[in-house]
Amino acid sequence: MLWSGWGDPARATPLPEPVVGLLRDLLGVKPVEAPPLALDEIVPPESRLPGAARDALAAAVGAEHMRTDAETRVRHTRGKSTPDLLRIRAGQVDDAPDAVVLPGSHDEVLAVLAACEEHRVAVVPFGGGTSVVGGLAPTGLGEHGVTSFVALDLRRLDGLVELDEVSRTAVFQPGLRAPRAEEMLRERGYTLGHFPQSFEWATIGGFAAARSSGQASAGYGRFDEMVVGLTVATPAGTLDLGRAPKSAAGPDLRQLVLGSEGAFGVITSVRVRIRPVPDAQAYEGWRFSDFETGSTALRALAQDGPLPTVLRLSDETETMVGLADPSGVGGGLSASGCLVVLGLEGTPDEIAARREKIHGVLTGLGGEPLGAEPGDKWKHGRFNAPYMRDALLDVGAFAETLETAAFWADIPALYAGVKGALNETLAASGTPPLVMCHISHVYASGASLYFTVVSAQGPDAVAHWEKAKHAANDAILAAGGTISHHHGVGTDHRDWYARETGPLGVAVLRAVKGALDPSGILNPGILFQAEE
Repeated sequence: MLWSGWGDPARATPLPEPVVGLLRDLLGVKPVEAPPLALDEIVPPESRLPGAARDALAAAVGAEHMRTDAETRVRHTRGKSTPDLLRIRAGQVDDAPDAVVLPGSHDEVLAVLAACEEHRVAVVPFGGGTSVVGGLAPTGLGEHGVTSFVALDLRRLDGLVELDEVSRTAVFQPGLRAPRAEEMLRERGYTLGHFPQSFEWATIGGFAAARSSGQASAGYGRFDEMVVGLTVATPAGTLDLGRAPKSAAGPDLRQLVLGSEGAFGVITSVRVRIRPVPDAQAYEGWRFSDFETGSTALRALAQDGPLPTVLRLSDETETMVGLADPSGVGGGLSASGCLVVLGLEGTPDEIAARREKIHGVLTGLGGEPLGAEPGDKWKHGRFNAPYMRDALLDVGAFAETLETAAFWADIPALYAGVKGALNETLAASGTPPLVMCHISHVYASGASLYFTVVSAQGPDAVAHWEKAKHAANDAILAAGGTISHHHGVGTDHRDWYARETGPLGVAVLRAVKGALDPSGILNPGILFQAEE
């Protein structure tokens, strides 16, 4: 992955000049004063890893699989949020890992954890490096004598261990990237159906650790709903979880690991539900007069059916900008109303039957059919938005996202509250934004809201965003939303997660960590702070 941005450098393209001009006119975007530093110009601090720890880690994985060179450490510094990228482009890598360790088996992971516990070295599991909430930025180093940390890169654990066609499950190792996992399954006629925006670079283990949700969640469910088994390496030993798809044998310990972001252990295998590859797919677009009317239509499908495989609604601003087709942003500025994109899968006859019923629901609720073109454009460009974010940074714009979820009754207040907090805070900082939103994951009882924010970078873009993000987080909790629907907690959401969970809930999590990680070496400061 591009060290200073997202994805494949060959796919990074500059913004068209008309779009750049529009950003300058609408938002006051100014050219960046200094270009990003080159990779070879960025020098991380000297490694703090003690010599005895270095020797123990080399013995655990082999000397060739422990790296302390500058480039490898820089490439494992933080994640891919906009503040992460702005800092790394400016050469701010004081929090680079002291080494990168690449185990090749579950037993080697256990050996790494044992060595790190003995020598008081923190461990940050690293999959695709796509965290956007500070999930790869440990805090609290110095507690329990921990003064250094290593990135535990799981890329060597990248296999398909088992495919059970009778049960329709597959066992993957955690470092396997999503495109390769999908390729392996499709060779046997199966699919996970999990396609988040991070799909091209994220890993199976990362999906589980962060409770990922894909763009086809209406049809396939969230990733945590696909997981039926986990193997986890912890400093206290191994957890083997999931003897059956469902069980009444006490609380489900799989749920402690799903969403734990490496704070309780390192996932070394994941058993997931799989499905046959559908015979056909069809995508289309609909227009609704406003966001409220469109939300009502999505709720009707989510509650009473039939539910498409993909279902998303852009608000008026996102529709106007054309963000549903990132490759054509700016070309849809004359569009009005709100765009709905839906996708259907199955046999041609099944698609036709469901389409007829869905059309009846949407037409009855005020929808206007737009045909296949909007849906096909969305499908073609659905992984392009992160590349566009990099292009915006290059011309002096700031672009970031945040997401939440709530019950349907709370969605209007949540939408208004978060949008208002972002607009007010960034405008007060001298960088009035363009705030867009869409619903992309729906349930019978509620839905998620995904906001995209674009503004001028201003003199201190990171500080401006921090204020806005904090205000948006406050607004989310005030409106009854959850602090994260699928990006995770990390350090960015940690304090608000504590408020959402409550003191007793945090105490329970600390007790779990105390049992599995008594020395506190696993991703310290992620999910919750150490007890004061």
